[in-house]
Amino acid sequence: MRARGLAWRLPAALLWAAIPLCASAEGARAELAQINTALQAGEADRALELIAALPQGGANDAEAQNLECRVRYTLGQWDAAAAACERAVHLDGQSSNNHLWLGRALGERADRASFLSAFSLGKRVRVEFEEAARLDPHNGPALSDLGEFYKEAPGVVGGGMDKAESVAAQLEKFDPARAHQLRAEVAESRKDYATAEQELKQSIASSAHPAFQWTVLASFYLHRQRTADVEGAIRSCITAASHDRTAGVALYDGAGVLISARRDPELAAKMLQDYLSGSSKTEEAPAFIAHYRLARLLEQLGDAAGARREQAAGYELAHEYRPPQDAKH
Repeated sequence: MRARGLAWRLPAALLWAAIPLCASAEGARAELAQINTALQAGEADRALELIAALPQGGANDAEAQNLECRVRYTLGQWDAAAAACERAVHLDGQSSNNHLWLGRALGERADRASFLSAFSLGKRVRVEFEEAARLDPHNGPALSDLGEFYKEAPGVVGGGMDKAESVAAQLEKFDPARAHQLRAEVAESRKDYATAEQELKQSIASSAHPAFQWTVLASFYLHRQRTADVEGAIRSCITAASHDRTAGVALYDGAGVLISARRDPELAAKMLQDYLSGSSKTEEAPAFIAHYRLARLLEQLGDAAGARREQAAGYELAHEYRPPQDAKH
């Protein structure tokens, strides 16, 4: 009977011993969720403070490093972003997203490097994107970035239009909107502008969130100096975004197209204001950068007080960010 009683008591003892571990794990997940929430809201200072407060050596270190990489990426701190993502990959080399973000950070470094350094970095970017796609063949952003790399990079570092087309065929199976967009980029590189436009329109038609695809088409029209079509695509973007609560990033991107085109600053400002007042902010469109862009527009429109207010709001979110001097950003 004593043996039976011990057998009943032993699992209970183990259960009570495990409770602190479960609580600790739940607390760590909650902390990571808070960091991600701050990142998506454009609160770079808060995100970095939360990361610095995390205990070292935890089971979630890889995810914390990935989050730091992405925060640094929004701040334009490419070296620091790459270093954090290298640590994330070292801690968890089986994460597709760790390799994706390391590839992105290295790509930004390559864009600003000398020729020899860019050559070496370019090969590393390819390796990281390829590994991200290998680890998760349904990671749409990873495949898109890999396809864009193949399209842009010379053959000596592993680029090639045929490779980009192969990636588009992979995307077609589960993300046709991205596939059409990649095919459009390939066609544009080949100066087949009619096919590029057709592919972008098919991307809009096949997307569950077409507002973003309208901004891509608007950017294409900008490159082709089709100003009236730029404005028409932006109006379609606004209409689509009004029916999609998740499409706030399209307003940010659309405003960027108008700024680059030097068209309708009032509308660009309104789009950024709507983005900032909405609930679908994202790290893809950092709120602090939106505030700085809006400040530039308000300054152009003669609203000096509003411009100062927006600059202060941007600085409050991200003290380490240094906005570029040109008005396009």
